[in-house]
Amino acid sequence: MQDFHQRVEVVLRELALEAGARIMDIYRRDDFEARLKADSSPVTEADEAADALIAAGLRAAFPDILVVTEEQADSHSQRAGRFFIVDPLDGTKEFVKRRGDFTVNIALVEDGMPVRGVVYAPARERLFYTRADGTSVEEKGPFGAAPGPLVPLRVRRPDNAALVVVASKSHRDQATDDYIARYAVADFAAAGSSLKFCLVAAGEADLYPRLGRTMEWDTAAGHAVAAAAGAEVLRLEDGRPLSYGKPGYENPFFVVRAPGVELR
Repeated sequence: MQDFHQRVEVVLRELALEAGARIMDIYRRDDFEARLKADSSPVTEADEAADALIAAGLRAAFPDILVVTEEQADSHSQRAGRFFIVDPLDGTKEFVKRRGDFTVNIALVEDGMPVRGVVYAPARERLFYTRADGTSVEEKGPFGAAPGPLVPLRVRRPDNAALVVVASKSHRDQATDDYIARYAVADFAAAGSSLKFCLVAAGEADLYPRLGRTMEWDTAAGHAVAAAAGAEVLRLEDGRPLSYGKPGYENPFFVVRAPGVELR
């Protein structure tokens, strides 16, 4: 089993870097194709190119494991106890606006929980992933065939009288502001895509509330990284752990917290 998870670590890292390079090739162009999907969310040729690369790589390396990806609708009706789940370009709005806070997300889910994951922000040159031993790290670039220096990730001990809260750049709304207002906030960080999970994992924030629609491919990789660093990802409605493989792969509202943050 350890050999399997070591293989997962290597393959997920390689595919995230390859997809990130392809995304950045398109990002640096003067223009690129973008359109709206049926649900009115944007999709670009970078989403589709990265998706094709990742899905092909996962299926070649692990042919017996289901691959669910945002951009392949036929995968959304499939179910398995173990599956990969992919958002090839999380934060497409950030990509289109050229704001840089977009990520490649790949995760392995087993028995309802994301146990391995990689989050790569190519424009920010930040790479986070879980290791085969169950820990999570940030790798420092430049990124090559062999991993560079690895910085262990660990949540920090929060001060409930002076919390650091992170929330979305593109999906901030009044409900989120009202929820954050329940806490004693000393500082606020804004980030796009699954980077918010990683800021909690790295001890750069204490709390990330999400009071809005998300899908499992949006959250699984960041969830894996954060959980391996000691964070908790909990359903807002009842405080139970956020699980995966749900019908439609849709999430309820949730919070990510460093243990010790008193939820309100």
